[in-house]
Amino acid sequence: MSRVLVTGGAGTIGAAVVKRLLADPAYEVRVSDRRPAPQWMREGCEVHTGDLRLARDARAATYGCSHVIHLAALGGGTAGRRRLPHALLEANNALYNAVIRAALGAEVERFVYVSSAAVFERAELFPTPEDYLPDCPTPTSAYGFSKLTGEMYCHAAHAEHGLPFTICRAFNAYGPGELPDAEPGVAHVVPDLIERTLAGQRPLEIYGTGEQTRTLTHVEDLAEGIVAAMSSEAGLNEDFNISAVREVSVAELAGIVWEACGEDRETLELDRLPAFPQDVERRWPSVEKARDLLGWSAKIELEDGIAATARWLRRVRDADRADSPIAGAR
Repeated sequence: MSRVLVTGGAGTIGAAVVKRLLADPAYEVRVSDRRPAPQWMREGCEVHTGDLRLARDARAATYGCSHVIHLAALGGGTAGRRRLPHALLEANNALYNAVIRAALGAEVERFVYVSSAAVFERAELFPTPEDYLPDCPTPTSAYGFSKLTGEMYCHAAHAEHGLPFTICRAFNAYGPGELPDAEPGVAHVVPDLIERTLAGQRPLEIYGTGEQTRTLTHVEDLAEGIVAAMSSEAGLNEDFNISAVREVSVAELAGIVWEACGEDRETLELDRLPAFPQDVERRWPSVEKARDLLGWSAKIELEDGIAATARWLRRVRDADRADSPIAGAR
């Protein structure tokens, strides 16, 4: 039986990865996160709470594990990444230093680094294949640069110390688990759009022209792809775009969200606000490598995934209102 450490396991993608691992009796799971783990995770996993930027905490989390899936990072939506660029670089680089060093010390069988579509933020080739990375202009955002740095850490640790690694680039994750934020752009676009629609915002605000494109990938599909890459011999020392295949504009996404929240598409009006600095105009990866080497492809249709996410967020909003003192006094 393999024991898998999932760093950042209490996050949205991390929780989906943990659920996927727990569904397979071949894996024992340890979660390491500074955030509190939910009850189901505490019941099914060993939970380590600590600061993985510190060498001693990283060693304690990694001890006895055969595999590491490294998701812990400072990130968030476009506005959040822009607001804290130095803190983001400092935190993520410290995590790479400590966690990769601990993985080397533990002599893990596989270190899976979950990177990001942000490494391709200045791509000029679409759909963007993995082997385009050496020719892709370097990211200008601190987040994109930090995720690219993490990939270089993997390659460097492999070249010098033989670290067995796999890089998985997650593209535009969405799904149940991520809450919207009061400040626009701090969370990702899907929870932000759902929250504004459910709150009755009319017209619905989007940032930029709406022509920017994304490839929205459900967290359950991402989890399947990450675990497939970790467990496959074909994934050893390779990098993969883990993504859906459908390119969708932000304006089209707003329409999908609108309908998922029970509104008539014909009544949708958009208020186009200025785009955030460093907003990516196009994101559309090639996914043939993951399909051919891993036998993996995304399964969840965007409309189905958005509808399920909207239902989940509506339940969360209803529960919050029911628990509020004002609601209880009525």
